[in-house]
Amino acid sequence: MGRLLLNRLGGLATTLLLSSVVIFGSLYLAPGSPEDVLFGSRAPSAAARASVAHQLHLDRPLPVRYWDWLTGVLHGDLGHSMVTGQAVSGRVGHGLGVTLMLVALTMGVVVVFGLGLGAAAALRRGPVDSAANALTSLSVTVPPFVTSALLISAFAVRLGWFPASGLGTGTGGEVRGLVLPAGALALTNCGFLARITRNALREQLAKEHVQTALVRGLPRWAVLRDHVFRNALPPIVTAVALLTSGTFAATLIVETAFAVPGMGQLTISSVAQKDFPVVQAVSLLLVAAFVICNALSDLVQALIDPRLRSTGRTT
Repeated sequence: MGRLLLNRLGGLATTLLLSSVVIFGSLYLAPGSPEDVLFGSRAPSAAARASVAHQLHLDRPLPVRYWDWLTGVLHGDLGHSMVTGQAVSGRVGHGLGVTLMLVALTMGVVVVFGLGLGAAAALRRGPVDSAANALTSLSVTVPPFVTSALLISAFAVRLGWFPASGLGTGTGGEVRGLVLPAGALALTNCGFLARITRNALREQLAKEHVQTALVRGLPRWAVLRDHVFRNALPPIVTAVALLTSGTFAATLIVETAFAVPGMGQLTISSVAQKDFPVVQAVSLLLVAAFVICNALSDLVQALIDPRLRSTGRTT
C-alpha cells in the first residue's frame, strides 16, 4: 500500500509539473500579448509598451518567467489579475468554493440515483431492467446546456421553486441556487453510472462461485453483499472518479447558463478578457482536480482489493 501511495504521489507531481509547462507556455505563445490587454484599443508608444513589458517581466526569457511563476505558485502566490489588479488567489478562492459545493452536490445525486438505478436494473430483469435502460439511454444523450434550459423553464420560470440564475445569501440560499445546476450536471452522469453499475453487477452475478452459493441455499443478500457488490466496486469506483473529474470541466457550461459565480464562469470571463494569470491558475486547478480524482480512485480500489496492494498498481 505504501509503494502504491508513493507511485501515485510521484505520478501526480509529474503530471502537474508537465501540465504547468504546457499551460504556461501555450498561453504566452498564443497570438497576442498580455500588454495588449492593458492597452486595449489604444496605440501605445514603443517606450510605453517597453515599460509595461518590463513591469510584467515580459522582457525576460520564457523559461525564466516560467520558473518565477512556478516558484510563486508553490509558495501560494498565483500573481495578480491583469484586468482587476486583484490577487488571483482571492478571485479563484471564492469561485473554487462554489464549484466544489456544486460538484459535491452533483456527485451526491449521481451516486445515490446512479447506483440505485443500476442495481435495480441488474437485479430485476424484465420490465424494471427495460425501463432503466430506456431512462439511461435518454439521459446520456441530453447535453448539459439543453438540460439547463429545460430545468430553468420548468422549475424556475413556471413553478418558481428555484432561482433561474445566481445564488442566494447564506448557506441555504447558495444550496438552493445550486439545485438546478446540480440537476443539469447529474442527469447525464446518473445514466452513465447506472449503466456501469448494471454491467458490473451482471458480470459478477454470472460468476460460477456466485451461482454455486445461491444454489446451495445461502441467503441471497449475504451472497450479494460478500461476493457481488464488493467485487463489482472497482469499475464503479473508477467511473465515479472519472465522472467527478469530468464534472469539474462541465461546470464551464452549466455555471455560465445559471450565472453561478464559480470556477466555470470565472474561466469563461477570464478567457474572454485574456486575463492570463487567472486563466493559468484555473487551468492548473482543473488539471489538479482530474489527477487527484484518479489517484484517489486507485487508492480506494487498493483498499477494496488487497491484491492491488501487493503489486503496487491498479488496473
